[in-house]
Order: sequence, then structure tokens, then C-alpha cells
Amino acid sequence: MSPNGSDRSPRRPMRRKLLQALTAGLVLATATGCTYKDFPRLGMPTPTTEEAPRILSLWQGSWAAALATGVLVWGLILWSAFFHRRSRTKVEVPPQTRYNMPIEALYTVVPIIIISVLFYFTARDESKLLSLTDKKADVTVNVVGFQWSWGFNYIESVPGSTGDAKTDKNLDAIPDRFKKDFPANAGGVYDVGTPGTRNPQTGNPGPTLWLPKGKTVRFVLTSRDVIHSFWVVPFLMKQDVIPGHTNAFQVTPNQEGTFLGKCAELCGVDHSRMLFNVKVVSPERYEQHLKDLAKKGQTGYIPAGIAQTSHEKNRETNNL
Repeated sequence: MSPNGSDRSPRRPMRRKLLQALTAGLVLATATGCTYKDFPRLGMPTPTTEEAPRILSLWQGSWAAALATGVLVWGLILWSAFFHRRSRTKVEVPPQTRYNMPIEALYTVVPIIIISVLFYFTARDESKLLSLTDKKADVTVNVVGFQWSWGFNYIESVPGSTGDAKTDKNLDAIPDRFKKDFPANAGGVYDVGTPGTRNPQTGNPGPTLWLPKGKTVRFVLTSRDVIHSFWVVPFLMKQDVIPGHTNAFQVTPNQEGTFLGKCAELCGVDHSRMLFNVKVVSPERYEQHLKDLAKKGQTGYIPAGIAQTSHEKNRETNNL
């Protein structure tokens, strides 16, 4: 009996609360709006490039490893709580385990193995995703980040545009190791936005970057002011846009459509307005879009950004 004379067990309220907590957790897990088709991606959008499934696989593998580790830890905690709880009839202190070298070695070795496996797959996939030599780029776009929008230099030979991207002063911030792969006599065209720019078809805010489906696109990322981050959400890939340091990566879009992009680096007061769109179209429509930009007078290139620092130039020279 309880101290107040009733037969009600004091453990029942705790069990009721535990049941309520489990029910609430189940509701939260099942009411997130995800369908059964979305669940295997674990929150990631549908990939729209040839490279994105590799990122999705790494994401799923990391979740699987985390879940397995969590189940093991939770299992040990629950096992200890239930099978080593204090007995109602015995009040003596249970046997204590100290200086057990096998167990302490296990505590050290198992986390090292887990981290090593995660590091291996991350380093393997990162090297593959950032490689610029596995596949020759068909299209090169210089993405220029600035407060508070984006500019896109299409490094292409476009009718009606004269010049050479390899010698254009506006592209001086781009290192020669990237320029050597630029097309010859690429006069180029550009597009640039403001926070108030909107896509005419969807109404989504930000300028629109056009890309050809099935073509390998190299993004050369430069900044005019502070650190930004170029993120096309369904590409599952983003990279920092750093002043004085040029980053680059390649993707091959394999699905037509208009997708959302944004700056993923807190870059100042209007960071949330640094949005853009990516429109993937057929190669024919892409070529026509470049011609349309040339007809509008948007020929040549906008300034790419801050020139490389001496430290960065020295690093690249030593790595050649």
C-alpha cells in the first residue's frame, strides 16, 4: 500500500507519463508531411544531377551508422536501468567494477573504428565530388556572390559578343589554373540580379541561372565582398564563395525544371534575400538564352570579385 493508505502504485503516474511521451513522439514522427517515397531520402530533396546520388548515399549511410550507434547506446542504458535497478528486498551496495581493461579498451577502440569508417567514406566521396579532372566540363559559369544578390558570367563563345575570357580584366580574380580550360575567344554574356529580381515564370525571388541538361557544368565561384555559399538545393551540393580564394566544382544536371538556390553562409543583414533560381533546359534552349542575353546588350563579363591574396597565390604555385 502507498503511504496514504491507498493501493495505487506510485509508479503508475510515471508509466502514464512515459506512455504519453512515446505517443507524442510517434505523432511528431508521423506528422511531418513526408510520404513513404520521401522517407528513404531522410529529408533530402529528389536529386537532379548525376553526382547527387553519391551525396544522398553518404547521407543515408551516416544516418544508418548513427541509428545503429544510438540503438546500441540506448540498449545498454535501458539494460543497465532495468537489470541493475535496486531491489526492494536487498539494500546492500551491488558489486562494483573498476579498472576493467578490456571494457575500457572497448570504449576507446569502438569509437575510433566508427570515426575512421565515417572519415574514409567522407574523404572518398569528397575527393570524387570536387575533382575537376575526371570529366571535361562542357559549360563554365563564373558565379559571383555579392551583397545582396548573384551575378552569372557565362564563359562561352556567343554570337554578337567579342573578347577573350582568358585576358578579360573583369576576370582577373580567377586564377590561371581555371582560365586554361576556358574556351578560346569566349566573349561571353552575363546576367546579374538584385534582391528584388524575380523569375518571370515562377515568381520566385532572385536572378535565374540557366543550365543545359545532360552537359557537365563547371562552377567557378568568386566573391566581391564577404564569404557567401552557393547552394542549389536539389543538387545536394554547396560550396563557399570566398573573397580572395576561388573555389570550383562540377555537376551534370539530368532533370529539366526550375529549382531554388540560396546563400548558405550568414553574410550580413540581408543574407535571407540572397536567393536565386536555376533553370535546367535542353541544350538548344540554353544556347538560345545566351543569344538572347547578347541581344539585350549583356555581353562581356561583370567583375568577378576580389583578387587572390598573396598567400593563396603561393599555395597554388606550390601545388602545381
